[in-house]
Amino acid sequence: MALAPLLAAVLWGGMYIVSKWGFDAIPPVTLAFLRVALGAATLLGVVRFVYPTRAFSRQDWTGFGFLGVWVAVTMVTQFVGTDLTTASEGALITVLTPIFTLVFGVVVLDETLTRRNVFGMGLAVCGTGLVLAGQYDLASVGLGSLFGVLLLVLASVGWAVYTVWGKPLIRRYSALETATYSTMLAVPLIGLLVPVELAVADVALSTIPFTLPVVAAVSYLGVLSTAVAWYCWYKGLETLDAGTVAVYFFAQPVVGAGLGALLLGESVGPGFVAGGVILAGGIYLVRTARSE
Repeated sequence: MALAPLLAAVLWGGMYIVSKWGFDAIPPVTLAFLRVALGAATLLGVVRFVYPTRAFSRQDWTGFGFLGVWVAVTMVTQFVGTDLTTASEGALITVLTPIFTLVFGVVVLDETLTRRNVFGMGLAVCGTGLVLAGQYDLASVGLGSLFGVLLLVLASVGWAVYTVWGKPLIRRYSALETATYSTMLAVPLIGLLVPVELAVADVALSTIPFTLPVVAAVSYLGVLSTAVAWYCWYKGLETLDAGTVAVYFFAQPVVGAGLGALLLGESVGPGFVAGGVILAGGIYLVRTARSE
């Protein structure tokens, strides 16, 4: 199942390309709502077909609700934080997500932390850093809003919580069901904030230009980087430790940089290949840590 979280990271890396298609046209919380709502609708259609008669206890729904709260927190803080910070700050803070996940996995799930895990995660951080140094202007770090930076840190914590606390439900039922119902329950929570955002920003929903590129971007965001990617992320947790799944998150910026060079003709820094190789070595060490 190692390919499942890797595919999730690849799809998230594709968001770098999609963002060029006009995300500036939609306010951040509204965009987060559209993403999660479309993702939830896609997942719900699939899960109703695969598990048409499944019933859950009140305790299970409480667990799905807890995860849904953290989906809402993560999406809102990520989108608003990204809007308030520079691209380099967002990319660097994203690196915290797998680190938080590894720590929570050890503390909450009692997963084993070996020297191989730590060294592999360290290599992955270094490799990702080399890639980011060539992709972003790191001199812009510190120029964004401090509040935006704090929101992005909270988003990293939120996704780590969603990953680790989702594992018991995934093992009890399935990745598909856990991803579906947690995402579905997040929709009204984010939806409550949309009118507030539009009122504060003095933006009317009717004035948002839903052009073909914007619709295509939202569709990618909702169907592929939410429905498919979140399912794949949780699918990895069916058989792998949270700390092992977490290391695949580092592939996201590498994929983004590679797609930018391939599809947009952007240049990549000299550290791209070296960083990618080091990152791959780190993933391999973490993935095989249980053989110690």
